[in-house]
Amino acid sequence: MPDALIVWGGWDGHDPEPFAAHYADVLRTEGLAVDVSPTLDALADAEALARLRLIVPIWTMGTIRDDQLQPLLDAVAGGVGVAGFHGGMGDAFRDRPEYQWMVGGQWVAHPDGITEYEVTITDHEHAITRGLGDFRMRSEQYYLHVDPSNHVLATTVFRPASAPWVDGTVMPVAWTRRYGTGAVFYSALGHTVADLDVPEVGELMRRGMLWAAR
Repeated sequence: MPDALIVWGGWDGHDPEPFAAHYADVLRTEGLAVDVSPTLDALADAEALARLRLIVPIWTMGTIRDDQLQPLLDAVAGGVGVAGFHGGMGDAFRDRPEYQWMVGGQWVAHPDGITEYEVTITDHEHAITRGLGDFRMRSEQYYLHVDPSNHVLATTVFRPASAPWVDGTVMPVAWTRRYGTGAVFYSALGHTVADLDVPEVGELMRRGMLWAAR
């Protein structure tokens, strides 16, 4: 019986298949049994989802049917953890605000495209961030609409030449939240697998997945 389900697909520009393979290996190394599915139909089995410890969606944009979305929402509300990153969880199913409410945010822009920026750890006591220091990125810097009820773990400051009206904006990069009794983790990092060359990117996600899986 699997402990975790990774569902990948959507826009190919975010490397969903390589990321799915990578994080399946990470979770297996941590002792979890993992199923990996390239179809959202894997979410339609409500009884199977309810037996999981963790769901990892890696599905940028795209559409989701009611019979796929509702079992996912019900499973998380019932106590199954969910963890994801970048567009694979933060820019999925744009016409589904109920999904975005579970996630705690939605991508709206990445001004300047690939850019240099700093990620600042703001909660040094949380299990996900304890011992991690601030770090630099060269990647997409996500501007998000964010739920104020999130527990923010890390932030970034925007200095975009292409959008000077948001200069100085402090934006959450990683957070946790609750959805029903389920634990939710999100990181805006991970545009492509090359971002994993920054050790903190993968470590945040590894810890976030394990925290959500409890």
